Amino acid sequence: MTQTPADQPQEEFRQSGRAGYGMLDQALWSRFRDADSAQSYLAVWLALQCRQLGAEVSGALLMGEPEIGPFSPVAIWPDTGSENPDMLDAAQQAVKQRRGVVLAEGSSERILAQPLTVQGRLYGVVAVQVADQSLQTIDLFRRLQWGAGWIEVLTLREQGELDAELRERSATAFDTLATLLEHSRFDEACNALVGDLASRLDCDTVSVGFVRHRRCRVKALSLSAGFGKRMSLVRDIGVAMDEAIDQNAVILYPAPEEWEYRVTRAHEELAESRKAGAVLTLPLQAHGDLIGALTFERSRGENFTPGEVEVCDAVAAVVGPILDDRRANDRALPVKIYLSIVTQLKRLLGPGYFGRKLATLVVVALVLFFSVAKDDYSVSAPALVQGTVQRTLVAPFGGYLAAQYARAGDLVENGQVLAVLDDRELTLERLRLITAERQSQAEYDRALAERNRAESNIIRAQIEQARAQLALVEEQLARTRILAPFDGVVVSGDLTQSVGASLERGEELFQVAPLDSYRVVLEVDERDVQNIAPDQRGILRVSAMPETELPYSIERVTPMATQGEGRNFFRVEALLDAGNSDLRPGMEGVARTDIDRRLLIRIWGEKTLNWIRLALWRWLP
Repeated sequence: MTQTPADQPQEEFRQSGRAGYGMLDQALWSRFRDADSAQSYLAVWLALQCRQLGAEVSGALLMGEPEIGPFSPVAIWPDTGSENPDMLDAAQQAVKQRRGVVLAEGSSERILAQPLTVQGRLYGVVAVQVADQSLQTIDLFRRLQWGAGWIEVLTLREQGELDAELRERSATAFDTLATLLEHSRFDEACNALVGDLASRLDCDTVSVGFVRHRRCRVKALSLSAGFGKRMSLVRDIGVAMDEAIDQNAVILYPAPEEWEYRVTRAHEELAESRKAGAVLTLPLQAHGDLIGALTFERSRGENFTPGEVEVCDAVAAVVGPILDDRRANDRALPVKIYLSIVTQLKRLLGPGYFGRKLATLVVVALVLFFSVAKDDYSVSAPALVQGTVQRTLVAPFGGYLAAQYARAGDLVENGQVLAVLDDRELTLERLRLITAERQSQAEYDRALAERNRAESNIIRAQIEQARAQLALVEEQLARTRILAPFDGVVVSGDLTQSVGASLERGEELFQVAPLDSYRVVLEVDERDVQNIAPDQRGILRVSAMPETELPYSIERVTPMATQGEGRNFFRVEALLDAGNSDLRPGMEGVARTDIDRRLLIRIWGEKTLNWIRLALWRWLP
């Protein structure tokens, strides 16, 4: 069994037989002061801790990952080759409860376990078995707590060393990054990188290469005088880079014993051909992909320490994305386009990127659907119902309105009186003319009796004149009654507020439309009028009867545009196939004229596409 540093003074004490306990303590303190590793430090610390508690004291020290564990024995005093299960049990209880634990209190097998915490974090636990019953438990715990301060010293010292190494790695990585960022061109950046790393890390040769067509090709080599004449060296370095990239691992040759197994054949051949003492290769990554590698070479007798390997790894992690960005920016535009397409195809056809694959499938499905999906295309337009014939009734002569018997919306019959004009003046004129005719007739009879032919001819002419005037007045009296020309509905005209008012000759009084014949006037937008042609069919729905479909056919398209409500439209006339008892002139609604069957995407996007074409034509030179 291998002896620990704490066991050596113990063994010397046993062999001498002459030395006392003071000699043992002196040897332990000497080794504690000169401990060169954490393992030696902890083993000697446990021995000293047990010696501080008494002569017949044994102990066990359990350490592990802070706060996580597992906590396992790292030192035992005295080293008998076996672990005391009672002490281990007490230690586990102390870890679980995070406080001191005492087992077998008052007996010769008393066991104490004390957690070891540093800045509130649990690093381990120490358990001791004390046979001397004269020592108080509280005093023992105090001594254990006092001794735990040395564990804190070790922890802080190790943390300080780690922080110093981290600062060194960070400083080297950022200095290299600063050197790299000074150069915007890819070739210049690569040359500056390998030169800077060779001087900073004291390497004979540093090379950087990048993957192209599944092979790593060397891009820059420090101290590269005669670069082109040493192609065999470049090939060997490229093979070594491929070896590291294929394994996606850091490869160091010769590899330390504690490292995991790596295939290092190419590195071994490179070291032999170059007579190098050590070869280190680190893969370069960018955006999760392996893009190249860095290779470091040193002469014989010089190897890379673990700290230097970590520094190189930090540098590789920092410079990888920067070099990839420089390489992408230096490519020609066609190459960038090609690589972008290839990258997208790899993401689309390769593993991962589920959302992108799903989106592509959805887009393809939509394209296929809209390539074959068709629907009936129709043109919608505001519509107004009018009568096929619409008669306007006007005032036959100037006068006054005596009465009105109908207004807009009333159903009327043929010959029904709608309004009456004042006929009092005409009646008086009629009586005057009748009286004048009778007087002239009497004078005419007298002239005939006297055989006065000249006078009789004059009077006869006066009688005929009076009769003509009387006929005119009687005709005007007949026309004072405004009659409905046919069965229908009064479309417009409301004289309820105009009774007694004066009327001018020709002034509109009523409009009457029949109930059995209608036409539809459509206001078709100028963007859709090219699709409208006579004899096309359609459906009308009016606001008063939205559930009723009224079929119609296009009769006439007016070739003149009309402007209204902020738009241009054409007036299109259509005839209803059949009447409806509830339909009235003046009703408004929406008409949809069937055109043909078209692709669904054309129906939805044609107007937008035409608008874009017009806008581009307007603004582009």
